[in-house]
Amino acid sequence: MTSPFEHPWLSGLFGDAEAAEIWGPTRQMTHMIAFERAYTQGLCKVGSISEDTAKEVARTFDDFQPDMEALRSATARDGVVVPELVRQIRDTAGSHGEAIHSGATSQDVIDTALVLTLKDYSNLLERRLLELTEAMDALSARFGNQRIMGRTRMQAAMPIAARERFVTWSQPLDDHRQRLSQIRPRVERLQLGGAAGDRAALLHAESLGAEVALRLGLANPPKAWHAMRDAVVDYAGLLSLISGTLGKMGQDICLMAQQGVDEIALDNAGGSSAMPHKQNPVLAELLVTLARFNATQVSAMHQGLVHEQERSGAAWALEWMVLPQMAQATARSLAASTEICQAISHVGSKDIR
Repeated sequence: MTSPFEHPWLSGLFGDAEAAEIWGPTRQMTHMIAFERAYTQGLCKVGSISEDTAKEVARTFDDFQPDMEALRSATARDGVVVPELVRQIRDTAGSHGEAIHSGATSQDVIDTALVLTLKDYSNLLERRLLELTEAMDALSARFGNQRIMGRTRMQAAMPIAARERFVTWSQPLDDHRQRLSQIRPRVERLQLGGAAGDRAALLHAESLGAEVALRLGLANPPKAWHAMRDAVVDYAGLLSLISGTLGKMGQDICLMAQQGVDEIALDNAGGSSAMPHKQNPVLAELLVTLARFNATQVSAMHQGLVHEQERSGAAWALEWMVLPQMAQATARSLAASTEICQAISHVGSKDIR
């Protein structure tokens, strides 16, 4: 079975087109080529190649179309796509090809493409967190004064205003936005270390790094982070926190929507093939599923902290499998939560006045 995020019909439930495009191969390839372009321009700026060479190479990047099947086959052999990608670009550039990628390593390209992806994705997260906050504010304005039964350990406690429950859904969103703003500078950093991560193969390394980072809109750390993955893993933890908050909201709604409790009603609830009378809280259940998915995946990201010496192929590749799916799960959670807020048509307990 393919990933549920891209599956022919499961993607109708799990998929998020905007997040999938950000994490898709076309955008990733665009970012890798952007690194190679900025790197070549940086080599020219620090005097490692001539302006004429840089201009010719720039034309190569403008016209370059990768052979995707060759990239696929070569990745099976090399473990990374970059050697074949560089070969194709150099072949297109002809006599100026040796200037491309000179002194850089595959991880520089792939990791920089990753943080450019995270930069785009963080913009999406920021926007969706704001949209959800607005939707929750509107929900509280409509139904916040309604009375529902407050429950502790799933037992009836005391009646409360519905806004008291709503605030447990909405208040953490402000914290998540703050966490996102704090983590972005730690994540959106150029990766440039060369073969062993010490920049020893790079002439004018500090000036070159500063120039490449400037062109890509990234920070230029003093040392490559090839084997220091804590910022990326921390970002994955934020994704799990966001989806976990929304999973709590989803779980509450599922319980409130139970027949016999009937504290909440949703327009366009899901139907049953066997029981036409049922209205299933499908999107609320989805929030619970996605929260649990991310909670399990974040442990795999922590496994990726364990790199051997200056670079690990195994730990590094684990990120490629896990992080994009966590990102898509979180994006879908945010979109589904906003949809749920807009679909709520009733809140309140019939037996509470």
